[in-house]
Amino acid sequence: MANSAPHFKQITCENIEKIKAVAGEIISFADEHLTWLYKGEMGAGKTTLISAVCDQLGVQDHVSSPTFSIVNEYLTENLQTIYHFDFYRIKDEEEAIDIGINDYFYSGNYSFIEWPSKIQSLIPERHLEVSIQIIGTEERLIDLIKNG
Repeated sequence: MANSAPHFKQITCENIEKIKAVAGEIISFADEHLTWLYKGEMGAGKTTLISAVCDQLGVQDHVSSPTFSIVNEYLTENLQTIYHFDFYRIKDEEEAIDIGINDYFYSGNYSFIEWPSKIQSLIPERHLEVSIQIIGTEERLIDLIKNG
């Protein structure tokens, strides 16, 4: 029998005060999808949303964009590891392969990816797309699509 759960959801986040609730909605919608692709222009709030999601998942560490390190690892209260990638500065997919990207993606842990277009052919088939559009000073439209 085919899975009847919806594969698309749209959420409006009116302001930063609502981000905690939005993060909870995304986690609930994602179900068992562990690889999340965060898409949006510079300044759309990708890292801010990842920080809110990590907070909801019990991360105690400070969440920041791994722009220069490419990957940050966070530990939750339950000792679960979450990987946060930022591929904005990589030149090609070979760089991602060199850091062992497949080991991260298939570890059974969450992988949150900023600038996934830089590693398109390496992304697991089963993933969640989180697309963020700026529609006001603080307001964001967030489209969620489950793949695989």
